[in-house]
Order: sequence, then structure tokens, then C-alpha cells
Amino acid sequence: MNAEGLLSAPDLIETFPFPFAADSYRYSTNVEPAGSVVHTPAGRWGERIVDIDSEYEHELAERAAVLAADPTRYAVLPHMRPACWDTMLTLMHEMATAYPEIMSLERRGSGWHWRNDRLGLSQDFVVGDETTLPAEPLAYIASQVQEDIVLLDQRDGDLFGDAGVVTFAADWSFGFDVGMTFLEIHGPVPRLRESGVITRAREFLMRLQPGETYRRTNWTLTIGRRLDVSTERYHEWGPDRTMIQTVPDEVFGRLVHLRVEVQHLIRLPESGSICFLIRTYMLPLADVAAVEPWRQRAATVLAELPGDMADYKGIIAFRDHAVRWLHNAD
Repeated sequence: MNAEGLLSAPDLIETFPFPFAADSYRYSTNVEPAGSVVHTPAGRWGERIVDIDSEYEHELAERAAVLAADPTRYAVLPHMRPACWDTMLTLMHEMATAYPEIMSLERRGSGWHWRNDRLGLSQDFVVGDETTLPAEPLAYIASQVQEDIVLLDQRDGDLFGDAGVVTFAADWSFGFDVGMTFLEIHGPVPRLRESGVITRAREFLMRLQPGETYRRTNWTLTIGRRLDVSTERYHEWGPDRTMIQTVPDEVFGRLVHLRVEVQHLIRLPESGSICFLIRTYMLPLADVAAVEPWRQRAATVLAELPGDMADYKGIIAFRDHAVRWLHNAD
């Protein structure tokens, strides 16, 4: 546990997707069409499906380190290879459209040429021929986006998580979940089944048409700017939830982060699989509190959150401390 990043870069505050639209929070599908701008008291977010910020190189290096230490964070079942090519091309198109000054995707004869000046990459490739890439297509594109990627295959009236690259999981294990159905993956989440939210979400996803893209948000609190809080590494970060209660308030506000996932859902145009992108944003409570409407709303939501939901999110031990800290930060 450390207080790294004492000052957040301005762009991380200006583009932070503050997740609370009301004074209480309950699980819901909260799905909306992707691509529309959301204005906040600090700035704006949401205009891009693949978002690049000042943490780009740092987070890609962290992903590479996680994969090197634990290859189970990457998995592709054999029937998902066409979906991996589909995902790579789709995300390249998105990046080239959003950042044309540094990225481009062009047809060249029977193949393609990809340019990523931010990483100094220039690559000719032929779709379907993995020998024309330096890595498998899903691994190649995952090394150039800050998002985690899960690919859902739709068959037999259900959705299956059959491929992906997930290095920044929030208290779950992609390696464990590979091959499970959508309902099985979300089984541990309290209130989802009885509320019908997860069933409605699955039905919504199965109705997505090729090229349609939607988004939703999810959130929790984490200690430190630690992206990888996967189940596999619980022994490293789990004790921080208890230790955080013993630190001084000025340290508490820099260490406890509001962690928000912006999740994009894309029905891939060629394979028909669903590309589930999970982009993680984190902001210390000290920076959240500096934006007065955020401070008030976050304190109210955390205080009202039912105990079973706070327990599932792993924040029950220090939730009340966070509420007090936010109230006292005015």
C-alpha cells in the first residue's frame, strides 16, 4: 500500500466518468448508446469507444508485466479465432477514427496496413494469416488499448465468455471464468438474479445487431492506484482493506480511489460475437472531493449503499470511514 501519484494528471480528472447519477445506487442494466458526450463538473467523457489518456504507455507496460507473470489472463478457445480478427479490425477502425493524427488503418492490396505512432508501430498484415502479425490478433490489439477485452460467443440460446485478455480485473478471475455462460460469470453478484437485471442484460445483448455499440458503467473503491486487483492476487491487495483504516486522514484521501469501469458492448460485424470492453479509471478521493458536486454525491451514495452490496464490492470494512472522510473534506 503506497501513496503513489500524489497529484493526478489534469486529463485524468477532466475525463473521469463519475458514475453516480442519483443519491442512491442499485444494480441495473444502465445501458445507453455509445459515443455521446457526458458533461461533468470537471470536464467531459464518453465521445470515444477506445479512449487513450496520459496513462497509455504506463498501463500497457503494466498489462505486459501481468501477462508475463500470469499467462492465464489471456485465453482464446479455438472456435473464437475469427472473432479475434474481427475484434482487432474493429478496434483499429475505432482508434484510427478517434486519433487520425497518430493512428491509421489502410487497405493495401489483399491486406491492411496499421500505424500507431504513439507506440512507433507500422504493420502490414493479412486477415486470417497470423504469420503476418508479431502476435496473435487479440494479443496484438490488447497490447495497444487500455481496455480489457472479453469476447462472448452466442450459441444454443446463450452467451459464453470464450476469449479475452483481462489484466485489470476487479476482484474476479478471467482464467477461472473462461468458457462459462453469461449467467454463471455473474452468479456471485448479490441481488442480480432476484432483481432480474442479469437476465434482462443477457436478453439485451443477444438482441444486439452487427455494428451496434452500447455502454454502461460500474464502480467500486480500491486502495492505491492498483489496476490489477484480480482474485489471483488477492493475497497482495486484500490486506490493504484493513490496513487503510489505520492511516492518517491526509493519507486516506490519497490512497482510497473511486474506481470506475466504462464497459462498451459491440456486436462484431463479421463474426457476430460480442466484444465486451472494460476500461478502468481511478481517481483518489482527494481529487473526487475537490469537485464539490462529486464529493456530496459520493458521500450520499456510499452512506446509503446496502450492506450486502458494500460487502460484495469489498468496501464494507472502510465504507463508513470513506463517508466520514468525504463529509469532512468540505
